[in-house]
This record gives sequence, C-alpha cells and structure tokens, in this order.
Amino acid sequence: MSSPLHSVAQTMVAPGRGILAADESTGTANKRFEPLGIPLTEEMRRRYRDLLFTTPDFGSYFSGVILYDETIRQNGNSGRPFVDILKSAGSMPGIKLDTGTVPLALGKPDEKVTEGLDGLAKRVDEYVKMGAMFAKWRAVITIDTQAGMPSDACLNANAHALARYAAICQAGGLVPIVEPEVLMDGAHAAQSLETSFDVHERTLRFVFRELAGQNVRFEDMILKPSMVIPGQKSSNKAFLREVADATVEVLMRWVPAAVAGIAFLSGGQNDEDATAHLSEINRVAKERRAPWPLTFSYGRALQHAALNLWKGDDANASAAQAALEHRAQMNSLAARGEWSPDAEKQRDLVPSR
Repeated sequence: MSSPLHSVAQTMVAPGRGILAADESTGTANKRFEPLGIPLTEEMRRRYRDLLFTTPDFGSYFSGVILYDETIRQNGNSGRPFVDILKSAGSMPGIKLDTGTVPLALGKPDEKVTEGLDGLAKRVDEYVKMGAMFAKWRAVITIDTQAGMPSDACLNANAHALARYAAICQAGGLVPIVEPEVLMDGAHAAQSLETSFDVHERTLRFVFRELAGQNVRFEDMILKPSMVIPGQKSSNKAFLREVADATVEVLMRWVPAAVAGIAFLSGGQNDEDATAHLSEINRVAKERRAPWPLTFSYGRALQHAALNLWKGDDANASAAQAALEHRAQMNSLAARGEWSPDAEKQRDLVPSR
C-alpha cells in the first residue's frame, strides 16, 4: 500500500534529480570557509546557503536538501524562511538528525558510533512542524585489516542506531535517509577494491538485518551508501567499470528490492570522479535490471567549485551559482547514465549571468 512517506521517498529519487547535502556542521562549514578567508560567522554561513538555494532552476536538479539545525531555522536574504524558499523552488527540505560520532566503547582504535537517539522523537516532531519532510543519519565505518576493523561490534552498534533512527523517523512522519559510509581515507587508505567490497557487503548485511528487526518499511526509506572504491592511497586503482560492477553487485546482493531508492554519497571524491562513477553505476544497473533508482546526494562534490568562486563576496554570486548549476546538470545526466567527458566540457550548457 502506498503512503504519504512513500510518495515523498519516490519524489526524492525522481529521474534526473538528486539531493543536495547542505548539512555541514558549524565546525565543518568553518573549516571550508577559513582557507578562503571567509569570516567564520553564522551570517556568512546563512548568506552562502542563500546563494545555493536561490540558484536558477534549483528544483529542476534537486528534489531535496539536507539542512543543518542552524540552517532550517534561518531566513534567506529575502526574509523568507529557507524552508519556504526551497519548497517554492520545488525542492523538499530535510534535516540532519544525528549529533556526530564518538569513540565506540570497548571498540578497536578509531572505531566510532553515531549518537543522537536520546530525545529523537521530540526533535522529529519539532522538525516536522517546521516543514521538514525527510531526515538523515550518518554512520562511519573505518577499515584497517591489520587491526581487525571494522569489528562486528562496530557494525552492529552503528546498524542498530541507524535502524532505531529510521523507525523513529517513520513513526514521526519523516522519510529516513540511512547512510552507512565506508570511509576511503585514514588508516585504510591503501585498501584494495576487493577489501572495500567485502566491508561494504558486511556493512549492508548488518544494516538491513537491523532495519528489518526494527520493522522499518523499506519502501518508505532511502539508502545513502558509499561507492565501492579503492582507498585513496591504494596502489591498485580501479577503472570506472570495475567500480560500477562492484558497487552494483554488492547492492544487488544485500539491498531489498522494496527500498524506494539509493542516493550515493561522494565520499571524498573530486567533482568529476563522483559524477563519472555515478553515471557508470547507472549504466551497469540498467544492464543488471536493478530494482531501484540510483541518484546522488553529494555535498562537497556539488559545492566545491561554487564555494571557491564565491569566497564570501556576493559580487561573485552569479559565477558561483553558474558553477553549482553546471555540477547539478552533470549529475542529473549521470543519474540517467548519460554523462560523458564531452558533456563535462560543454560549459555553455549553463548560460553565463
């Protein structure tokens, strides 16, 4: 049976549209501002988000935007709440609900668990009243084969938290984005594609076992996984097709067909790599007749060029918005499996302003 949440979930992964992750914490946003000389203030973060959300044709490419607590409470330059600005553009507002990671008690070094379950039902109710339609919770999985990471204890703790979060969201009226991210960097940066595949497989097995155990409705949720990619310092780099084959294979093995859709995170990839991988994954998924739509939910891989052009100066706003629009267009093509290097070079697809 269809439900209001299912309709929202389907809209989130509509053909050619993705989700903008604009839920950087204050600390993360400031780390990106500081090298560019942008003042580390709430006002500058607000102005930057306004620039993003008022980009022409924003809703054509972004079905939704993940917001941070600070941002969902703010107004744009026009005086209108960001929630209303997004809805007017045809994009749904969402909210980051986890409160970050802490070391896993009695876990191995560098293993983390995500917190934020305390009082979550009340926070969900508040955000729904503010206009949020979906939410996100991120778990981070670190690989270190020599240290036996990730341990079953780490995978179990994070999968259980993801499932409890998802159940609370659905009970409270939000579509949950379930994000188990297998990290590309850190101690395991030399991991091979095969190691990445194995850890993704274990992670998804734990996650969907816990989701089922908490009675989460798969058709009313979105999965936000990392792609199966070798570590950033791996000596064995993978071709686009290898990444796509491995990613689709692990999803086909462990993600139920009932899941409403999959929106990949970029996981530290640069702009064009994240787009190229998404496009090839979609091509392979069509060949394999994968049961779910596959799209993007990127943060830095969408915003990087725009932020570096803006640099805190609104005189650069048009150029920054054009850069965001171009990246959004490229990923819209990739979500259909239609991106190509030639398309990437056609900057005239986005009119200059």
